[in-house]
Amino acid sequence: MTKKNQNRFWFLFVMAILTFGIGMVIWTVKQAMSVPVHESNNYMLKYQMADMNINKIMELQAKFNAKYNIELQSTSFINLEVGLQNTNAKRAQKKPIKLTKGPNSFKYLVSQKDGKIIEDAKVSFLLTRPHSRVDDTLEELVSFNNNYYTTKSLNLSKKGRYTLQVKVQIGELIGYSEISAYLID
Repeated sequence: MTKKNQNRFWFLFVMAILTFGIGMVIWTVKQAMSVPVHESNNYMLKYQMADMNINKIMELQAKFNAKYNIELQSTSFINLEVGLQNTNAKRAQKKPIKLTKGPNSFKYLVSQKDGKIIEDAKVSFLLTRPHSRVDDTLEELVSFNNNYYTTKSLNLSKKGRYTLQVKVQIGELIGYSEISAYLID
């Protein structure tokens, strides 16, 4: 190889590497922008607020759980077949709730550990879909009727996974409940 050809080879080699690197940066940015990013809404709060106050949230949750119960009433569960259960999960999986296409309403029983029903709690309800806040339905104050906190009727049409989140405040204590649900047909 002559000196002139050797210099041309290294020039072309460096230019090819630079072109490849710039092309990969552009491809990475395009791929990252094509996937929408949605904020988490755990504990019915923005991610930043939940992150800053997680110790207080967990402390209030533990105190709440020691005194009170939150139970979803009048629901049907989906029985998962053995092959569909997540055997790799490190925490116990609860049976998901079965939702129906069309109007859905949810009843929550808030009681003390001894069974006495709490009538004056401040209950908030959020129906959300994982990884998206587009279809969120928030009810700030759930009404108390006939010993239950009953949500307004929600019309569901999109199949898939939902999450039912409830926040109950009794005095200074705050408790949360999060239950998976599926709209199959």
